[in-house]
Amino acid sequence: MDRRLFLKTAAAAVPLARMSESFALPLASAAQSGPEGAAAAAANLPWQQTLRRVGQTNSTEHDPAVLNVEAWADYWASAKVGVVFLSVTGIVAFYPSKVPFHRHAKYLNGRDFLGELHDAAKKRGLHTIARYSPDLNWGDALAAHPEWFMRDEQGHPKTTPDTPELFQTCMFSTYMTDYFPAVIREVNSRYDMDAHYSNGWPSFSLPVCYCNICRQLPPPGTPAYWDKFNARVEQLWKLYDSLATEKKASSFYFPNIGNGIRATPNLAQFGKYCPWFQADNQGRGGQPAPIWGAAQQGRVCHAVLEGGMAANVTAAWSTGPIRWRQVTKTAAETHMWFGETLASGMVPYYHKVGGEDGLGEDLRWEKIGRDYFQWIARHDAHFVNKRSIANIGVVFGQRTQLFYQQPYDVSKQETFDAMYYALLEGRFLFDLVHEDRLELERIKKYSAIILPNTALLSDAQCRQLREYADQGGSLLATFETSMYNEANERRADFGLADVFGIHLAGVMTGRRGNSNPYMARIERPHPILDGFVDTHWIPGAEYLLPLKPVENPVLTVVPSYVAYPPELSYPPISHTNQPAAVLTERGQSRLAYFPGDIEATMWRSGHTDLSRLLQNTIRWVSRDETPVRIEGHGLIEAFAWETEPGFAVHVLNYTNPNAHKGWMHALYPIGPQQVTFRLPAGRRVTRIELLRAERDIPFHMAGGSVEFTIPSVADNEVAALYSA
Repeated sequence: MDRRLFLKTAAAAVPLARMSESFALPLASAAQSGPEGAAAAAANLPWQQTLRRVGQTNSTEHDPAVLNVEAWADYWASAKVGVVFLSVTGIVAFYPSKVPFHRHAKYLNGRDFLGELHDAAKKRGLHTIARYSPDLNWGDALAAHPEWFMRDEQGHPKTTPDTPELFQTCMFSTYMTDYFPAVIREVNSRYDMDAHYSNGWPSFSLPVCYCNICRQLPPPGTPAYWDKFNARVEQLWKLYDSLATEKKASSFYFPNIGNGIRATPNLAQFGKYCPWFQADNQGRGGQPAPIWGAAQQGRVCHAVLEGGMAANVTAAWSTGPIRWRQVTKTAAETHMWFGETLASGMVPYYHKVGGEDGLGEDLRWEKIGRDYFQWIARHDAHFVNKRSIANIGVVFGQRTQLFYQQPYDVSKQETFDAMYYALLEGRFLFDLVHEDRLELERIKKYSAIILPNTALLSDAQCRQLREYADQGGSLLATFETSMYNEANERRADFGLADVFGIHLAGVMTGRRGNSNPYMARIERPHPILDGFVDTHWIPGAEYLLPLKPVENPVLTVVPSYVAYPPELSYPPISHTNQPAAVLTERGQSRLAYFPGDIEATMWRSGHTDLSRLLQNTIRWVSRDETPVRIEGHGLIEAFAWETEPGFAVHVLNYTNPNAHKGWMHALYPIGPQQVTFRLPAGRRVTRIELLRAERDIPFHMAGGSVEFTIPSVADNEVAALYSA
């Protein structure tokens, strides 16, 4: 390759808005996918929006010596995927690359392994996506281009714990504008790739680098740095997308931006034109984590995407705090991850790390993925969604997740999961709403908006929520919601003080050592206290923002007191005028605010009173008006969608001893679930089919609703309502 070409790749002049033109139609319009691609022509959709299944074998550098290319391609074709990812990669090359510092894989021996995989996939009618890793390179590149690499505060190049011979590249360096574009151009010159994807960039946490370039940026971990980070992501995304289209207009570039509510790129910004949201949420991570991680990721994608598709990666291998890349995890866990992916509106994506013959010594993964994917293929039309049927919006504050400092050691993810869990226990239908998507036109469809300790809100966002409440929308907020602006600067009083009728009266207080947290005294009956009998006290939160007194409070604060010795374990002051909740009705708007970290305390303590209090409050602010009511035993997560054939109700069964930690070892079916579905005006149901059971069930029309019973749910069930 001409070295001048390698060093002189120009930044793209094409605005990012251009990228949106190829996928402006909603995903819901897509029909069935498959290798034949007939639906794409019929619907005139971008090819990626016709996909319903994705496959990937992540190549190891040993694979060129052992992989059976035909067996690899036959497996993915049998699983009825529409596209496969092929390793290029950038760290090592799986083809005879001529780009300087693109080291050939150890066992490549001059073979065009990438080309063989590409041709085998194309022969079976599969699309192909080039997978790159621009995040690491070797010592020879470091010696020649020290400016390409990240540095610690002492100026030493950053490496990785497991592979100290690999060094981390800096996204602000010319590595991203010289080296990586040269690899993309070379791949374009050799293969007919349908898209280009980078793994490992942007990183799943905000970079901390002290190279000469990064020392000129705002301090790492600050909102000002995040602005520069997002601007650089946008600049590079433009560049790589322009390179992708040099080969053919239907091609595009997309990065790895899927880390749920903890994502680093501004999802509202990039969701506007992202053609493919890559949710690299392969399984439960290193810490004890609840089972609903994939479903939560799908809700994030639905909140930020405007026309693009989202695919969630499910690992065939053993994810978790101890990992085995070539050992299969349980079918129950994998099936649940697939079910959550489908239910939340994403495209299932099965991921395998290479091995002997390309399949591996542990072959259990094959049947797990193939059987589930073949089942999906039989019912594709029911997994193409037009719109969500939910009446509650839950704000996920990306700035809060990135910059807010909690006053204790519980993670912000756990705080959010706590509210999420209360919503699941209450069987509410809800969507997630990004903090930058609070325009009235977007959120007025919800009867209530929930703000779970959404600490960072700008003045403009507070005005949007104020307008929503003025128009009759209801709000529920907790703890430090709106106490900080978008720059993470603390306000003197709540940004939403006038909306909730609250004012700060002092500094935060919290549990000391092993003391009891504060409690809440019941002052008068109210719907949020339904089910609390024979008690005047209920649990409070670990941390509290003291408020000025309000008129006629429902709950007041019983201050914290010692837990040991028991002789002293009583409140010195048992009755105060400090509110533990502030509830207001203004026109059609219902407003509820808890000054404590009630959801986080519920999560840490497991106390059912706190979950009941949250669920009661959600019902009160939303007026208990749910479009789909599901009654029965068990912990479930539910989604309801309008689809091309009519409607679909997804029920995910989380009733399992491993719902909060580890893997699901087996399934524990739950019994009958009675469903009442309120139909839009003028619609009627002609047939209901259970897709997992693959049989029809009876139903009853009652007024404007349809009623039916799902007899049982093992991992998940989908009730497909055919509607006229």
